[in-house]
Amino acid sequence: MNKRLSWFVLLMLVLGFAFLYGPIVVLVSYSFNDNKLMTLWGGFSTRWYPILLQDEAVLTAAKNSFIIAAVSATFATVQGTMAGYVLARYRKFHGRVAFSGMVTAPLVMPEVITGLSLLLLFKQLDDVIGWPDRMGFTTVILAHITFSMSYVTVVMQSRFSVFDMSLEEAALDLGARPLKTFLLITLPIVAPAVVSGWLLAFTISLDDLVITLYTNGPGSGTLPQLIFSKVRRGVDPTINALATLIITLVASGVITSHILMTRSEKRRQRDIQLALQINK
Repeated sequence: MNKRLSWFVLLMLVLGFAFLYGPIVVLVSYSFNDNKLMTLWGGFSTRWYPILLQDEAVLTAAKNSFIIAAVSATFATVQGTMAGYVLARYRKFHGRVAFSGMVTAPLVMPEVITGLSLLLLFKQLDDVIGWPDRMGFTTVILAHITFSMSYVTVVMQSRFSVFDMSLEEAALDLGARPLKTFLLITLPIVAPAVVSGWLLAFTISLDDLVITLYTNGPGSGTLPQLIFSKVRRGVDPTINALATLIITLVASGVITSHILMTRSEKRRQRDIQLALQINK
């Protein structure tokens, strides 16, 4: 019975991964197709990559997307870390339920509703105080911070909930101030979660289309907008090349961050063991 169950679980696992990653493998393989038609294989070729790298529209959209994603992810990580710290450490304060609901609302709110509400907000602000005078980088970054901060908050709240408080208490007993304790003790320990939150916010911002369509303006188009407009006119082989480059970049970042976090965790565990041996 256990053997049949194990084979069934393995089969479901293989089918699940094939369903998730099979289309990505097909997309990457067809980025090296010499034929312009997606349905016919014309031989191995890399000719779409030079064409892609010479496309000014693609390069501009890629630059805009990475700038927006990096800036919004950074601010979202800072705010999400603070929100997660408050929700994990201060379980009883006036307005906690409302604060928690406001932080996590973008997680369950449809993107169309979020984008439309932000569009109306920016228009009302323009009428009342004259800012923002037009849609562009600023409005897109603010919109991306709004919804990506929620994801960072969930990650950091779960990390702070299992944090060993005795480490902070020991630092405070030795005379360290709360801010210094947070910067030198707490933050280095939760750094892997911070990096994970930043990568999650960066990926979500880089991938967003709906909210960006509502809050964007001329001159600040992003890659999802460009890809969406190209696909509506027919599948262009350069889109496969673009998607392959993005997949390679994101995968490289994830692997690199995983290696660095693993080494940091091993170094921290080694330092703890060394300190325990010295105390003995």
